[in-house]
Amino acid sequence: VVLSGLVLATATALALPALALENGLALTPPMGWLAWERFRCNVDCRADPRNCISETLFFEMADRLAEDGWRELGYKYINIDDCWSAKQRDAAGRLVPDPERFPRGIKALADYVHARGLKLGIYGDLGTFTCGGYPGTTLDRVEQDAQTFAEWGVDMLKLDGCYSSGEEQAKGYPEMAKALNATGRPIVYSCSWPAYQGGLPPKVNYTILAEVCNLWRNYDDIQDSWDSVLSILDWFSANQDVLQPAAGPGHWNDPDMLIIGNFGLSYEQSRSQMALWTVMAAPLLMSTDLRTISPSAKEILQNRLMIQINQDPLGIQGRRIVKEKSHIEVFLRPLSQAASALVFFSRRTDMPFTYTTSLAKLHFPEDAVYEVQDVYSGKIISGLKTGDNFSVVINPSGVVMWYLHPMALPAQPWHVVRHHSPGGGFRPVLL
Repeated sequence: VVLSGLVLATATALALPALALENGLALTPPMGWLAWERFRCNVDCRADPRNCISETLFFEMADRLAEDGWRELGYKYINIDDCWSAKQRDAAGRLVPDPERFPRGIKALADYVHARGLKLGIYGDLGTFTCGGYPGTTLDRVEQDAQTFAEWGVDMLKLDGCYSSGEEQAKGYPEMAKALNATGRPIVYSCSWPAYQGGLPPKVNYTILAEVCNLWRNYDDIQDSWDSVLSILDWFSANQDVLQPAAGPGHWNDPDMLIIGNFGLSYEQSRSQMALWTVMAAPLLMSTDLRTISPSAKEILQNRLMIQINQDPLGIQGRRIVKEKSHIEVFLRPLSQAASALVFFSRRTDMPFTYTTSLAKLHFPEDAVYEVQDVYSGKIISGLKTGDNFSVVINPSGVVMWYLHPMALPAQPWHVVRHHSPGGGFRPVLL
């Protein structure tokens, strides 16, 4: 059993409850690459060998993560999604990869990935079938499948919820957490459970969820379009009072993959998705072709300060704190060492907009003085006082993102990590 990153002797472990969140994993949002949005369930390797779901695709993406600067920035997971398995289990009832598309097997793929300093994720479904029609993990197969994944050397499991009932999900998702823990292998556990229950209380209990899963999908699958990104953002913002307190080290809301580098987003929209996902403390799981990615998309995804903010050890999810009639929105994420991230986001579609405000209007503590770094341009503003008015120019469907850290603290610093003011506002914290 893996508890807080320590392997305990089996005898001791038997006396301990097997809680997924005692696995010591995903203390910051997981980062890596996931096949689904870009490559879907393309299994026609004869007609399209380069883009079908096969070991070749994952070998090549692992090479790109290892050789093109991604791994050093934290993009460690290479994740298989649906449609990897054979259509039938083997004689012993075990899941097996499709023999034509994964002739060397998943263990060999995991070894290849691990040899490059990366980690391998795999996909399952708590139901009779996966969403793509492959064998699912019914309740009687949970322990067997967890053991199979551990033996293969898998480091993350995404467990979907197609072809299962609410009752089966309520039983099966916690059972898989225990089964993964009991293997003794550290396996990050990504659940689709809340997405199948509408994502909100009373059907979804986020307290229980945070004790079962390391990350979870709350809402619809992302598609390769700006409309899809906005629909996810709108749902997360509308329900942030419920969602925001549920996130933290080891347990994250997952608004789904980054589609930067594909076909549906403009340059400005790509910068916006990266900034908004970062401020929401979202997992950064890219789904794009890393073999052909453009320099501009790569630059957005490899922004060091952005990744530092996303991976902040406090793990507080940000919130939308301002929604203007001018279609400008402001998001705030408190960070460690009294720092903060601000995202000024424009939903306008006409022309660049000059937005004027002050840190005082955004509920920053009085009498503080900040150094500000623009996350995308790198430009630094020194000595910004809470009361000073400032202006930012935001492009249509674009963002300006700031990283702020105090140069001088107010006389009475706060020591509150999650402070909700009575008006539903969200204040930065000083620790």
